[in-house]
Amino acid sequence: MKPAPPVIKLSSPSTREFWEIPVVLEDAHLLAINKPARLLTSPDRYDPKRPNLMRLLHEAIAAGKPWAAERQLQYLSNAHRLDFETTGLLLLAKDRPSLVHLANQFGSEVPRKTYVTLVQGTPKQDRFTVDKPLAPDHFKPGMMRVSRAGKKSVTEFVVLEKFRGVSLVEAHPKTGRTHQIRVHLAASGHPVLADRVYGGKPLLLSSLKQNYHLKHDDYERPLISSLALHAAKLSLPHPQTGAQIEIEAPWPKDFLVALKYLRRYA
Repeated sequence: MKPAPPVIKLSSPSTREFWEIPVVLEDAHLLAINKPARLLTSPDRYDPKRPNLMRLLHEAIAAGKPWAAERQLQYLSNAHRLDFETTGLLLLAKDRPSLVHLANQFGSEVPRKTYVTLVQGTPKQDRFTVDKPLAPDHFKPGMMRVSRAGKKSVTEFVVLEKFRGVSLVEAHPKTGRTHQIRVHLAASGHPVLADRVYGGKPLLLSSLKQNYHLKHDDYERPLISSLALHAAKLSLPHPQTGAQIEIEAPWPKDFLVALKYLRRYA
């Protein structure tokens, strides 16, 4: 693999948002990025006008932005998705044959996906599997729920570290349902921190540090500003060579800061 060119810079004039997106792996057929939080992967079915990564990428390629021109990009498509607030590894194909090959892999659950997350409470077992079918929640658009009429959904979990009221957990989804890890953890009684949709509470320094004093009329910011779920690793056969590759995306800064304070005070 040759060294990756500089970060991908994207902007949305309509919302005045700007993103710098690191590239973690690149070759003639693949582009793997570290997706930031609060950016849709693809258009939102309920609000198509919201900025999304793929549309911004395609617009930048069409406009000949420096990062795209340097790579001589003509084609770019995502082989899978990440939730709006989920950070981490997202794999893109630079040509149609590679996309088809990757789509077949993800459709047959071939890639091994590894997520890290901070959850509420302490699971009873250090290793456990949640096998609960999931379906859209018809009463809450955009949400998923456990349902016997839903599609088969399986996630393996490993507890990496335990703190006071919080655990660091590794997740390996064996299927690829929307919000799967989040719903399975919530159904287990351990929602992802800051997951407002499925009951996760924010992580506050005042809940960890004794004798914490907040200035008068000040507002305490959570240690993690968004969902504490990060797509950390992806292992799969290369779509062209067949060689097994493993890609890693560095953990977000606020995730690491939260871990630092948990290790110090909890």
